[in-house]
Amino acid sequence: MICISVTPVSRTFAKVDLLNAQGQCDIIELCLDKLVKEPDVKDMLEGISKPVLVSCRRKEDGGSFDGTDEQRMMLLRQAILAGPAFIELDYATAQSIPRFGKTKRVISYTSLNKPFGPTEIEEIFTEAKSINGDIVKFTWPTPTLEAAWPLLAAVAKKHELPAVGLGLGAAGAAFSLLGRKYGSPWIYAALEKGMEAYEGQLTVSELDDIYGWREIDSHTSFIGVVGLGMSEVITCRCFNGMFKAAGLNVRCLPLMSQKFDKLKSMIDSLKINAIVTSRDLGDEMLALADEQEESAKLGQYADLLLRKGGVWQAYNSIWRSAVRMLERVIGGEGGEKRPLDKQNVLIVGSGSLAKSMIYGIGKRKGLVSVTSPNDKQAQEVASQFQVRYVPFQNLYNTLSDVVVIADPALQLGTNKTEFNPSYFVPRMTVCDVTEMPNDGPFMKQARERSAKVVEPRDIYLDQLTAFVKSITGKDVPVTDFEGIVSDELAKAVRLTDSE
Repeated sequence: MICISVTPVSRTFAKVDLLNAQGQCDIIELCLDKLVKEPDVKDMLEGISKPVLVSCRRKEDGGSFDGTDEQRMMLLRQAILAGPAFIELDYATAQSIPRFGKTKRVISYTSLNKPFGPTEIEEIFTEAKSINGDIVKFTWPTPTLEAAWPLLAAVAKKHELPAVGLGLGAAGAAFSLLGRKYGSPWIYAALEKGMEAYEGQLTVSELDDIYGWREIDSHTSFIGVVGLGMSEVITCRCFNGMFKAAGLNVRCLPLMSQKFDKLKSMIDSLKINAIVTSRDLGDEMLALADEQEESAKLGQYADLLLRKGGVWQAYNSIWRSAVRMLERVIGGEGGEKRPLDKQNVLIVGSGSLAKSMIYGIGKRKGLVSVTSPNDKQAQEVASQFQVRYVPFQNLYNTLSDVVVIADPALQLGTNKTEFNPSYFVPRMTVCDVTEMPNDGPFMKQARERSAKVVEPRDIYLDQLTAFVKSITGKDVPVTDFEGIVSDELAKAVRLTDSE
């Protein structure tokens, strides 16, 4: 089940929010924290067809109530008299408010600084039972999967009382989806953007449209998607749509971590056999790999990890898709067999993405030069791959047929560490592998200066189909994903314009 939390500031808005929420969830949490005047909970609940959970949390428990504790206790007692399905009470409050009628008691434990320890968790279940609790609720920060792990264990382990959890932070989405799989009575979601209980909380429509939470059950398998950017969201939506259409009980699980070497045991416990990584974390994900293909090893970058025979293998696919689309643009209608052969290709960057592209274009016999605002690193990379090094200050005296932007931190501008877009000219072909599928500032400048461009969207779509083939063995046409990618890009543009 899913629980939508609403925190109205007036009785009128409360009624509207409750009515809007009831069509999209199984349980509604009515938070009394921000109601300025004493609410008439019985009136607000009239006509609401879904079970309602009433709460009123102190600031130290993550709520917004700024009155006295006596006032809060009075609100909760009055709310119980209205007969809601559930009432949320912290431990101290539950000791002072006895069970009344058929209202079930959710005993809430919150730690805004760190997770509860295993011993504390076991004691909490015993404690909640002793004060007539029906359900235990845990809330704590979950910036990473490691932080969410004890919370998941508390929910998944069989106790005399069932448990629900609310993970605050980047790994909250993963916790919610795993909670669904492992039998949490309900998971939490926001009604819509701007009404989140905490920053980054998913809305009910996001849980539906992106993650397909309703189809997740105890038999669902997950593939990991590392990162929470736009491209990772699109990847989840595309994959989940494909899995659903194919009748596969597989869904994407968004993953966040600080030390990826420690993530391995958790991923093994979850029986995850494939991980797609974000571009900015491709170097860190190598810590999970037992074996690395040549391009992953040389580039120190992996965007796909597969577990085969109990061994994690790292693959570098970005260069394959980027080079394939680059050759298509350079080859044109003639379809030359090796269009990069002897082309002067300038790689801008010195990190793992740049190394990946140097490796790939070198495979196609392109004449590679490398430059970067960090001259020392660029020189080291040039030496490693035995390609030409161009000092960044000499960049604008260098002739190139192809320019590949492969430094996510690179800035446009005229300062000595910035890239001046006047370098782009009509005869050039420009490729940017840092912001796919989005059209970043380098692509916009290249278009304005009439250079030929490799569409970031096309690289991304090619990479998606390659991921699907590697993970499932199925050939999925690009057309299956084009509509979703276009929708998400258009949504991003609308959000940017509204800001």
